[in-house]
Amino acid sequence: MAKPPINQYRGRLAPSPTGYLHLGHARTFWVARQRARAAHGKLIFRNEDLDYQRCKPEFVRAMYEDLRWLGLDWDEGPDLSFQSGNSGQPGKPGLGGTVGDAVSRSSVSHGGTGHDGFGPYSQSERRSFYLNAWHKLRDSGLIYPCTCSRKDLERALSAPHEETANDGGAQAPSPAFAQGPVAQPGAAAILSAADDELPYPGTCRDKIGTANDYDSPAGVSWRFKIPDGEPIAFDDGNFGRQEFVAGRDFADFLLWRRDDIPAYQLAVVVDDDAMQITEVVRGADLLKSTARQLLLIRALEYPVPAFFHCPLLRDEKNVRLAKRHDALSLRKLREQGVQAEELRKRFEEEMKSLSLKEWPSSR
Repeated sequence: MAKPPINQYRGRLAPSPTGYLHLGHARTFWVARQRARAAHGKLIFRNEDLDYQRCKPEFVRAMYEDLRWLGLDWDEGPDLSFQSGNSGQPGKPGLGGTVGDAVSRSSVSHGGTGHDGFGPYSQSERRSFYLNAWHKLRDSGLIYPCTCSRKDLERALSAPHEETANDGGAQAPSPAFAQGPVAQPGAAAILSAADDELPYPGTCRDKIGTANDYDSPAGVSWRFKIPDGEPIAFDDGNFGRQEFVAGRDFADFLLWRRDDIPAYQLAVVVDDDAMQITEVVRGADLLKSTARQLLLIRALEYPVPAFFHCPLLRDEKNVRLAKRHDALSLRKLREQGVQAEELRKRFEEEMKSLSLKEWPSSR
């Protein structure tokens, strides 16, 4: 089915069901919801469940329950049939009964097809989209097979490095690179420990000529060959102008995992294009990933969405929240009797302090 033309704002909520959502997720999703509603646009719920080892059905159910308890609604998503049947309006939770009962009656594993041709809305059901993108990148000579394990990368990073470039053209990462990139003012503290992709020394770069020997990505990892030295800049709706230099701030990045699962960078770019997302709202820990994704967007000839990155919430020890912070999960807060209205008021106050350049307008 052909995509309908973009004629309005389209935002998205894109949680991964690898644990219970915490306050940081909740605030970011609340901002995404507010921006979509301010633009009189659509909000799409995408279940990013590609990691089959960590994603669990109980976390999928919890995503729906906890976010609806918080007061969020969406217009398209995996639980579309529940939304329509419960309230008569897609994206609007019904007022009768409990959310938990309603979600338990719906199929949490179903990806949803939607009424506009944008589904399915669960990544585990979108493999054909990712394969099409992989083939295009392979044919364009921009990706290569990689046999390096994480342990190989850790050993390479801990070993002494030469100052010259390796035979594949990629400069070996310096100790400063291994500690974290130099970022733009206002984002440096966030980026210093937030990016979880190890710098890649270019060990398998010389295999790029063998890419066309592969009919599928299965069996090895795949990396995107970055344009060394090229500055990648974009205007963020909250943090302003951002710039990262390929080869200095990030190296050839993972595109497809050895266990035959598309990597995050590829999947979100492909899905945001296929679902015609006009603005990506997410946490500031993904600012540098935006630079990587802009390279993929250019290579795949996709239109560039707008970006809005939210500051990260931290605990009392100034550690950014993660799913291991069970005490600050929405599930635990609900059990403790915290009211959704309390959280919404807190988020609204915090939103006032964001350096919002402007709210999006409808198109």
